[in-house]
Amino acid sequence: MIRQLFLALALFFAAAPAFAVNPDEVLPDPAPETRARTISAELRCMVCQNQSIDDSNADLARDLRLLVRKRLADGDSDKQVLDYIVSRYGEFVLLKPRFTEKTLLLWGAPITLFVFGGLALAVYARRRAGKPTGTRLTPEEEARLSEILDK
Repeated sequence: MIRQLFLALALFFAAAPAFAVNPDEVLPDPAPETRARTISAELRCMVCQNQSIDDSNADLARDLRLLVRKRLADGDSDKQVLDYIVSRYGEFVLLKPRFTEKTLLLWGAPITLFVFGGLALAVYARRRAGKPTGTRLTPEEEARLSEILDK
């Protein structure tokens, strides 16, 4: 019984993103509709934040989907549509930020941290390699060791 309930809930929530784009939003011509879906997949829902507007059921996502379709119907290129939305909502609206001077730190930080981490690890390993790891033997221990080795 519980297993069937979980299965039903899983199926319901798995299909939820499929209902994000409502039939009244779809453009009649398939070519601009395909472009609109591609652009919508690149834009972040400002309410959900980790979903594209294509997958989100939020009202703001719906408004953005309609705006994208309106701009495409008015004859804008994909780049013009993205630039317009970014000018209104900022770079955060893009799921994959552009590589600009503003985002240089965002794109370069992982590489920089990886390189500096590797260098720090190499320096640490070189310093440890030259140092003795144990303590010197006491005279009694040395005598005992000599006794054992001589046998």
